Amino acid sequence: MHSLDDPRFYYLANFHKALAWLAARYNDLFDAHEAAFVRQFSELPLASQALLTRMIMRKGPHFRASKLSYEEIGCPRQAAEPLLAHGWVSNQYALSVQELFAYLRKDEVLHQFGALLASRSANKPQLLEQLESQLEGERPFSQWCPQLDDPLLTLGIGELVDRLRLMFFGNLHQDWVEFVLSDLGIFRYEYVELGADSRGFTRREDVDTYLHLWQCRQRFEAGEPLTEVLEQIGEVHTDNPLLVERRGKLLFAIGQHLERLGELEHALALYGVSAYPQARQRQIRVLERLTHYEQAHALAQQAAAAPVNDAEAQLVARALARLNRQLGLAKASKPPKVEAGLIELTLPFHPDFSVEQRVQLHLGEAHAPVHYVENTLICSLFGLLCWPAIYAPLPGAFFHPFHSGPVDLLRADFSQRRAALFADCLAALDSEAYKTRIRAAYQEKFGIQSPFVYWGLLTEELLEQALACLPAAHLRAWFQRLLGDIKANRAGMPDLIQFWPAEQRYRMIEVKGPGDRLQDNQKRWLAFCAEHGMPVDVCYVQWASEA
Repeated sequence: MHSLDDPRFYYLANFHKALAWLAARYNDLFDAHEAAFVRQFSELPLASQALLTRMIMRKGPHFRASKLSYEEIGCPRQAAEPLLAHGWVSNQYALSVQELFAYLRKDEVLHQFGALLASRSANKPQLLEQLESQLEGERPFSQWCPQLDDPLLTLGIGELVDRLRLMFFGNLHQDWVEFVLSDLGIFRYEYVELGADSRGFTRREDVDTYLHLWQCRQRFEAGEPLTEVLEQIGEVHTDNPLLVERRGKLLFAIGQHLERLGELEHALALYGVSAYPQARQRQIRVLERLTHYEQAHALAQQAAAAPVNDAEAQLVARALARLNRQLGLAKASKPPKVEAGLIELTLPFHPDFSVEQRVQLHLGEAHAPVHYVENTLICSLFGLLCWPAIYAPLPGAFFHPFHSGPVDLLRADFSQRRAALFADCLAALDSEAYKTRIRAAYQEKFGIQSPFVYWGLLTEELLEQALACLPAAHLRAWFQRLLGDIKANRAGMPDLIQFWPAEQRYRMIEVKGPGDRLQDNQKRWLAFCAEHGMPVDVCYVQWASEA
């Protein structure tokens, strides 16, 4: 007699945990069908529970019974009987001949339909071509293939399970395999105290809206008519900040698609209603392309007066320079430019090394090591020092055990909600206390999933060199810039860093190979570092010509 204690049922035990978690926190958001499923699932025979869970966790929804053979389950057809009775699994799903072929081997096709074939030696796609005109309509697998004693079972509760998964994780990019990866120690997550009221949704209509928007994105990405997709998006009315953001992001994506197609007026209209941070800048650019220069100029001035972030300020400044020329206006005064240092190198090309690695090898010395860190080092130091603030159990920030970071990490109010906590973390930079905190977090939290700390690259040697050579004032400036716009500013940092531990100094180096140019976010970081007196160089590399 099997039981859940049998380690072979690990996946089923995990699904029970998920259902218990949902029942404890979301019972008031369930409809009668969902509540019945959660209740009735545990009443099934163990083999039936296991079979349904296997089908939920595998890519489906259709499965030949022979492909559902598991030692701990036994006969899949027998295990499926209670599932068929509940209607959670079906053996009567109507398939077209094209769908049918995906679940038949070539020998089965020949056995079932050989009399209709002009050539039996063709491959499966060619056999399908021969049969398509003769086998029209849709019918269940058992009617297509009455002689096959290996039925097709179809999971009929995919939408219900997707809803439960969304409620558990708060998104649809995570799935039940998180339990397994955590149990195996492949992924480790920070423990955050979660109360019974910790949940991602408080209203059923928000779950409905999330699923509706997700389906709209699926239809858009599948190439369905945009008019129909936009009508479906237009049905969304919500005051939930997360859903407003998702709606705006989808409208922005559709606007970009239309802009690429040259449908500028339509794109402009979508940008205007999307409320996405990048939308205003795209509006300005489209107005320029439409030669509506005065409207573009007015919008650019508005954006320049109150940019949503540094990226918009940078792009709008360029737009104003162009528009001033178009309108015959005086050039805008530019603030004095602080430049990074310049390194120019000519190096032998080596196919086994990237241009960054070639510079690293060329500049590195025993007393002055060079590390290829890009965005990893500064973000990691920030993540270690500010770990308590990042993982503070604020309402809505965490609501299941598999969060790599808080749900609101990239929202505009992330830093404000934790202002006092971040202030306490950054206050450690006023003394040597920050080094103690960072070292302690490195030892205690090593390997735990983090949106900032890159454990694979942050060795103890690199950590100690950084703590010895990076001034606390520079760390504070970098960390405050990160907090100002995490989404934009945790990328674009220089590729390399060189330390002189004996002298307690450093320099950062952005590397550009032949024909490569600085990207906008890199320019912003370089300007920031130069303005704050941080040693930073741009290294341009040319390959030495072969003799």
